[in-house]
Amino acid sequence: MASPDRPTRMLVVVAHPDDETFGCGSLLAHATRTGMTTMVACATRGEAGTPPEGFDLSGRSLAEVRVDELHTAADLLGVDQVQVLDWGDSGMDGEPKPGTLCAAPLGDVTTAIAALLDEFEPDLVITLDASDGHRDHAHIRDATIAACAAASWRVGACYLHCLPRVLMAKWVAELARRMPDSDHLALGELGTPEEEITTRIDTSELLELREQAIAVHASQTSPYEVMPADLRAEFLTTERLKRVLPKWAGGAVERALDDSRGAARQ
Repeated sequence: MASPDRPTRMLVVVAHPDDETFGCGSLLAHATRTGMTTMVACATRGEAGTPPEGFDLSGRSLAEVRVDELHTAADLLGVDQVQVLDWGDSGMDGEPKPGTLCAAPLGDVTTAIAALLDEFEPDLVITLDASDGHRDHAHIRDATIAACAAASWRVGACYLHCLPRVLMAKWVAELARRMPDSDHLALGELGTPEEEITTRIDTSELLELREQAIAVHASQTSPYEVMPADLRAEFLTTERLKRVLPKWAGGAVERALDDSRGAARQ
C-alpha cells in the first residue's frame, strides 16, 4: 500500500493500444495532475484492428503503428511508464489463434499481471469493465481482478472503468442509425448498470487533452465518432468506476479514487 513518503502509484491494465485513451484517458491525465505515478500495461499490439479506409501505414505493420500511437498518447496524458506484453490480438470473434490473448489460459495471464504488480507496486489498479462485449477486454479484466485479489495485502484498491449502460444504449442507437452493419449491434445489452457504479470523478477540465489523445490513435475509428456532440461530452467529461477490491459496502458515491489512505467522499 502507499506510504506517506511516496506518491500514489496507479496501474492501468488494458488489452489493446487505444484502450488506455478511449477508455481511461481522462482518468490517467487526472491522476498525473494530482501527483500520482502512472503506468499503462497493454496486453497486445492490436494487430487485429481495422484501420479507416485510406489510412496509410507507411510501410509499417498495423501493430507497429498502434504501439507508436500508444506511446504518443500516453506521453500526452502524462503517463510515466508503458509496458506492452506479448500476446496477440484475439479479434472480435472466431476461434482465438494460438498465441492470442484469449487463447491463453486465465492463470497464465493472471501470472503475467501479478509480475507487473511485483514490479510496479501499484496502490491502485484500473482495468476496463468489458461491458462493450469485447472478449479481450473481458479476459484481461478477469485476470487483473484475480491478480489483485491474490495481492490484496498490498494493493490498495482495484477498480473497473465503466461504460454506463444508459449512455451505451444511446450509443447503440446512433450506431444502428449510422453504421447498421456494425458487429457491436449483435452483442446485446451493453454497459454497467448505474447502481453498480461506486465512483464518479469530474474530468470536464481535461476534455480538450482527452480529445487530443483520442486523435493520436488515427489508425482506428474511435467509438465516439458516431456520437452527437452532447453524447460525446457525456462520455468524456465524467469518469465512472466500480470498485471491486476491497468490495464496495455501499454508501455515498466516491468522488476520488480510494488508495486506502482516505479518499474524499461526498
